[in-house]
Amino acid sequence: QVQLLESGGGSVQSGGSLRLSCAVSGYDYSRYCLAWFRQAPGKKREGVAAIDSDYSTSYPDSVKGRFTISRDNAKSTVYLQMNNLSPEDTAMYYCAGGVHFPEKDVAYRLQTAEFAWWGQGTQVTVSS
Repeated sequence: QVQLLESGGGSVQSGGSLRLSCAVSGYDYSRYCLAWFRQAPGKKREGVAAIDSDYSTSYPDSVKGRFTISRDNAKSTVYLQMNNLSPEDTAMYYCAGGVHFPEKDVAYRLQTAEFAWWGQGTQVTVSS
């Protein structure tokens, strides 16, 4: 059973930065596709970043240029660096993971949320 544990959430003022971390258990971490999603109250879940086993990445336009996803295979951890945060970024942020599928690129995985494992989430609150 693969488990994901997020950390790093908190409160920050508009324009500030946060880095989220997600520790992933599992013996084959380097082969996983990993992603971050967020959901604000009353809104649909949104994929904000994904990184595949070949380090290819995908971001929606809403965060492109502000958010950066990275992975450290030695530490079995995926990160989300968030810069220039705005109140619209306030949400619960979830880490997600799944095995790599050669026929499905990372953008497709982010769009369809096709991930088998999910963390419990970490809250990010941005005040104006």
